[in-house]
Amino acid sequence: MIITISWLKEHLKTKANEAKIIDQLTNIGLEVENTKENSGQLSDFKIAKILKAEKHPNADRLKVCKVETSKGNVQVVCGAPNAKSGMFGVFAPSDTYIPGTNINLKKSEIRGVESNGMLLSERELGISDEHEGIIEIDPKYNIGDSFADIYGLNLSLIHISEPTRLLSMEYSVL
Repeated sequence: MIITISWLKEHLKTKANEAKIIDQLTNIGLEVENTKENSGQLSDFKIAKILKAEKHPNADRLKVCKVETSKGNVQVVCGAPNAKSGMFGVFAPSDTYIPGTNINLKKSEIRGVESNGMLLSERELGISDEHEGIIEIDPKYNIGDSFADIYGLNLSLIHISEPTRLLSMEYSVL
């Protein structure tokens, strides 16, 4: 399980520093596998609005989306079933590293249609395994707002062992 320090501080209502929190997690029997600073990895991902989503002319499962970004409108070919006109989502411009798929996004042509970026799922962002569709953002946020800032993902992350792994470790010690 991966969680942020800010999330823990908010839910535990504490002002303790990272080292104190990690010590306490260990004291209650949780194995902290590692911690890492997450600043920068998600900084390129901004909120954008799908102005129009239409069926791709050469593919049944793809859509051609006109997307409003803080730097102007772009065309994106998208395979997400939930992409629709008026929806706010997370946008990655061309020349962005996509951490969940380990690719460097480039301007490309997909089945004869130019694509200048990507609308992202949680798996593509590397924050979960969810990939059934793109992330839908509450329209109360502004186009160009930082996804990482809105969701508190630009801070330190703590990786805690899964409980099943902890249980198997306990039995192996006995």
